Amino acid sequence: MTQGKRVFLKWSMFSAIAVSIGNSSISSAFAKAKKQTMVKLKTNFGDITIALDAEKAPATVANFLEYAKSGFYTNTIFHRVIGGFMVQGGGFEPGMKQKPTKDPVKNEADNGLKNEKYTIAMARTNDPHSATAQFFINMENNEFLNFKSPTPQGWGYCVFGKVTEGKDIVDKIVAVKTGSKGFHQDVPLEDVIIQGVEVL
Repeated sequence: MTQGKRVFLKWSMFSAIAVSIGNSSISSAFAKAKKQTMVKLKTNFGDITIALDAEKAPATVANFLEYAKSGFYTNTIFHRVIGGFMVQGGGFEPGMKQKPTKDPVKNEADNGLKNEKYTIAMARTNDPHSATAQFFINMENNEFLNFKSPTPQGWGYCVFGKVTEGKDIVDKIVAVKTGSKGFHQDVPLEDVIIQGVEVL
């Protein structure tokens, strides 16, 4: 084999490997992109864009998207706002009228995602697997809400995404004045309305 042919053969092998690696990287990136869905919460305070992590929280993201696509969240409110903690919404209409929901979703808080500032997580009762439609956005790094053990006290709250745009809007919401309405505390005196959720 001549020197020229050896060089050509080596180059051909390198090219094949490079193309293979390139295609693999593209496929991996495409798969990852499919696992991350973007949604836009349209509120009367402005828009909030959220990246949902279907890879880490598949059941939770599917549950949220089902509610979103059905129009469930339209005209619901952020009904619980606590500075230095979180803003919670997705379950009540103005006037604190609670909406009926579907069956609860499995708690996926053991997925490794943490309740860090500007992440979105599922709200629930004392039952770890009772989350339905309500969610909250963390306004601090709330480590005490993270998964610790598969026990009623240790399950924590499932994070399933994070705010990517509109953090200033979330900051405006957490700064509103609140009070009591009936048996509910920390309710915004001015309604913070979710006008709709758009899947991008």
